[in-house]
Amino acid sequence: MKIAIIGAGNLGLAIAKGILHSNGATTMYLTKRNTSEIQEFEKYGNVTVTSDNRLAVQNSDILIFAVQPGHFGSILEETKDLLEENHVVISTITGFSISKMEEIIGSDKFIIRSMPNTAISVGKSMTCICSNQPGKKRIELAKAIFNRMGHTLEIPEEQMQAATVICASGIAFWMRLIRATTQGAIQLGFDAKEAQELAMHTCNGAASLLIESGNHPEEEIDRVTTPRGCTIEGLNEMEHQGLSSSLIRGIVTSYEKISAIRKG
Repeated sequence: MKIAIIGAGNLGLAIAKGILHSNGATTMYLTKRNTSEIQEFEKYGNVTVTSDNRLAVQNSDILIFAVQPGHFGSILEETKDLLEENHVVISTITGFSISKMEEIIGSDKFIIRSMPNTAISVGKSMTCICSNQPGKKRIELAKAIFNRMGHTLEIPEEQMQAATVICASGIAFWMRLIRATTQGAIQLGFDAKEAQELAMHTCNGAASLLIESGNHPEEEIDRVTTPRGCTIEGLNEMEHQGLSSSLIRGIVTSYEKISAIRKG
């Protein structure tokens, strides 16, 4: 696959690393205004670093846009005359709808929206995707790209904002939970490095159990709780202090914020 990543910032580079580490591209173009910051990627041999978006589009089939929302429209305008029947346009830009893209480049183009998270750089992203009508013919291609870097789920476009909160903001939510567990472990006598190691690998194990088994979380909780045991005592205290409620309220608050930004 000949891939261009237009906008090699934090997310763009995370996607690039994920694709390159999984050998998912025959050639790759990375674009950025200041190319000196990403020049090292040319060591891969099949990567071209450039500030010329048009050059990247001309030499690629799959165009992954990871630019700032305020710049996306003008970049589409700048490159739309180069789009051919082979091009697949994949946007990672929050809040930029498919209809807006169609207004600029046409509703006949293969257009896909994706919402990966930063874990894509280590091959563990949860990426939600949706498309316009023509884009449905290329949705499996998009899944194949992002499945190399984690897991994908096709959803309706109207759920993309919610997916942003659960999957993209969700990385920060889970990091905070891991940090809190680390702090608890330190209080129980582990040094900071050991505490974090215990917390993050236990978190990884919990998620892996659910992924591999397909079980509901409560089924796995039942396996480690015994009558009058320490686990149920700790869980109940967390619930008394509002653990589940605060998590849900935080998620809903983030969603209300992103919805307000879109309306504004």
